[in-house]
Amino acid sequence: MFRWSEIKAHFKIMNPYIAFGFILFFAGLVVGGTNSAFSDYLEQQLKVLGNVAESLEQTENPTLAFMVFIFLNNAIKSIFIIYIGAIFGIIPIFFLVLNGMVVGFLLQHVAQTQGTGDMLTVVLGLLPHGIIEIPAIVVACAYGMKFGVLLLKAIGRLVIPGKEAGKSGREIEYFMIRSVPVVVILTVALLVAAVIESTVSVWVSSL
Repeated sequence: MFRWSEIKAHFKIMNPYIAFGFILFFAGLVVGGTNSAFSDYLEQQLKVLGNVAESLEQTENPTLAFMVFIFLNNAIKSIFIIYIGAIFGIIPIFFLVLNGMVVGFLLQHVAQTQGTGDMLTVVLGLLPHGIIEIPAIVVACAYGMKFGVLLLKAIGRLVIPGKEAGKSGREIEYFMIRSVPVVVILTVALLVAAVIESTVSVWVSSL
């Protein structure tokens, strides 16, 4: 199950879903940064995050509090999104687009209110952890979308029985087995990203 060759082989199978995941994220980023129709909703999302950050700043050890919160928030959501993808893969798609929109709106808002210099500061603050965190979230959502496709196929084969009627059970079983090492890898990656975000990214942003 945890052989690197098998993990690599399955990642190759997942490449189209991962590529589509990146497309969705960057599409959300463009929409969030250019379309004012969602600005009220996205601004509310940022306010919620701001309130959480303020609460964590009041703790005895803000760095540790941020680290734990970021890790648990991202890890739980990523693992959840893999398996909730069973609902036809809709939630992973929504999650990716929404995250992209929040980042796009944040960059646009900072550039508009504080200038492009501050926007570049935000980008530099996002980069140290973002290069790990964003791909990890995209991979989680890609697996969620794959799970949704597998279940749609299974339903289709039940409705229209044929010679491949028993194939879906084997495909879903194989997917569930292969998802276990992915969950472990994503958890470790998101832990590293949380450590970087609560230390290095904060330091870069303060420069």
